[in-house]
Amino acid sequence: MASVYIFHLITFFIAVSIFTVTPGLDTAVVLRMAASSGRRGGAGAVLGILAGISVWGVGAMLGLTELLAASHSAFMAVKFIGALYLIWMGLRMMWQPRSFLADADNDTDLLISSKESDILRAGFLKGFLTNILNPKVGIFVITFFPQFIPQHVDIKIFTLLQVVIQIMLSAVWLGILVMMTTQFEAFLSRPAVMRCIDRLTGGIFVVFGMKLFMTQSPSP
Repeated sequence: MASVYIFHLITFFIAVSIFTVTPGLDTAVVLRMAASSGRRGGAGAVLGILAGISVWGVGAMLGLTELLAASHSAFMAVKFIGALYLIWMGLRMMWQPRSFLADADNDTDLLISSKESDILRAGFLKGFLTNILNPKVGIFVITFFPQFIPQHVDIKIFTLLQVVIQIMLSAVWLGILVMMTTQFEAFLSRPAVMRCIDRLTGGIFVVFGMKLFMTQSPSP
């Protein structure tokens, strides 16, 4: 039985590693926060994303993600909220690209706060909301994870192991991105560069938001 666990977990590890390093919305959020708010902002975004993955994982073990996939209304509600959030954030970044050197005290956006606690909290919130408001993450869990679950095992325990593996891989990969990005902090903190980053990231958010809008419910 142990050999069966190990084989399928290794297979899952390889498959989810490819998924993890593939550029996507989580990558864009982390890179933007690390570039604009330094290591603390990037770390906050990573922690928020990991929290979102954990919630989806617990939902999978409790059967909540299956409910999301089976309920057209629930899926559509989460889909539209998530899509609107992404598009709103994207358009805001494109229309109001900020300078890292802007007056933090006069800006109402928490992401521009010079206080380290605010930066960490804002990064966490953005990472968490971006992940948890994307129903495609939940659909991924219930369609991808079961392919690597062997027969005659406790599905909840095995799913928990899969979630732990995904969290560990995401933490390592996104952590590497944060450290690599902050190595160029002096260059990335230039106002012109920050405006370009905001507009580029905003465009990515809008594209993902539109794609989410067009996503069809998996229910019949």
